[in-house]
Amino acid sequence: MKHSVAEVQLKNGARGLLIDVPGASVTSYELNFRAGEYLVPRSKWETPHIMEHVVWGGANKAFPNRQIFQAEVSKNGAYTNAYTSYYSVAYGGETADFEWDRVMSLQFNALTDPLFLPVEFEAEFGNIRDELVSYTNNYFRVLASEMSQKFGFKIVTDFERVNLMQNVTTEDLVDHYKKTHFMGNLRFIVAGNLRGRRTDVKRLLEQLDLPRGGSRFKLPEEKAKKPKTPTFITNETVPNIYLIISTHFNDIIEQKDDDAMGIARILLTETLYSRIFGQARDRGLVYHVSSGHHISSKVTEWWLSAQVLPENAPPLCDIVLTEIKKIKESVIAEAELDNAKQYALGSFQRSLQTVQSVASAYSRYFFDEHIEDLRSMPARIKAITKKDIARAMNKLFDQKLGGVGVLGGTDPKIAEHLNDQLLPLWRS
Repeated sequence: MKHSVAEVQLKNGARGLLIDVPGASVTSYELNFRAGEYLVPRSKWETPHIMEHVVWGGANKAFPNRQIFQAEVSKNGAYTNAYTSYYSVAYGGETADFEWDRVMSLQFNALTDPLFLPVEFEAEFGNIRDELVSYTNNYFRVLASEMSQKFGFKIVTDFERVNLMQNVTTEDLVDHYKKTHFMGNLRFIVAGNLRGRRTDVKRLLEQLDLPRGGSRFKLPEEKAKKPKTPTFITNETVPNIYLIISTHFNDIIEQKDDDAMGIARILLTETLYSRIFGQARDRGLVYHVSSGHHISSKVTEWWLSAQVLPENAPPLCDIVLTEIKKIKESVIAEAELDNAKQYALGSFQRSLQTVQSVASAYSRYFFDEHIEDLRSMPARIKAITKKDIARAMNKLFDQKLGGVGVLGGTDPKIAEHLNDQLLPLWRS
């Protein structure tokens, strides 16, 4: 979708992006506070999460009954939601174009004047416990959490989170809210048909009645360390295995490397004719393989994951080892690279079909205030070379901060065997 982006600094200390999407029939918005779990001690880990639930959907001074409040917000079909991550607590929504100001004004009531009622605390406590228990059925998530702990990151598994909930009180929610919800700690994105409406949007955001000024909390200093052993989680109910291969680079990769890793993902696992997934599928080894990379505060991670039968895991890892080594050595045919770029260009265009998807394309702004230049993306994709891909992939393995994780009802030694099999990936 065609659009234009402008960064604005409000008088109250908040900063954000206004994205004009001409002709759009909806308005999408997100208000992002640096208020995540890294700001609380481990014993109080669930404080930001429970706070988010109670604040965004709870009773407030204008609407002491949360059912009436929710009915008023959504009566014309508006969608609102919130989320908590390691770094952030964020509140957002999507509304019909004709009621963007009404819905945002209503939600500001919840954000600025929450009542933190004990009955709502108890209700959301139960809802979140159910949410966390349901996450324990996501075995990739379970395995990834355990591996992150072994890599030295400050993370708590969902099993642990359920137990740590018991330490959180209503007073903790109020304290965390007061500590983190001030204008200088806020970044926002509002996207929609803003032509002739920018001043109104800014005025509404200026009216958000939170403490003014202050500075946004800094991101934590993080570094990966090499795990002493591969990760294995036994689960007798799982007949196959969940496999994750992960490697880290203790820094944020440059834009060129970021773009190159996107092409590497296409070459390796994105299509039925890709090097790893395509080969594995043709040999009947695995139904699906995924890969990708992720940038956090001071670390970049590359990962590959699959569900695979134990007897098929070694031949799958043979393919992984062979094909990644080829990528690292720049063994890529020009036709193959051109095809991957064309796939990337088409995927990029398909990814921007809604107002919400346009807004999401700029979500890195919440992380480090980088404003993505989407107009340059086609040229950036076309400019990627084989050497760029090889350099980026080598960078992710050069510090030798990698390992294997396995979850399943099989011999625990399979994790060691697969880890040994893949060790050459981290050798110069």
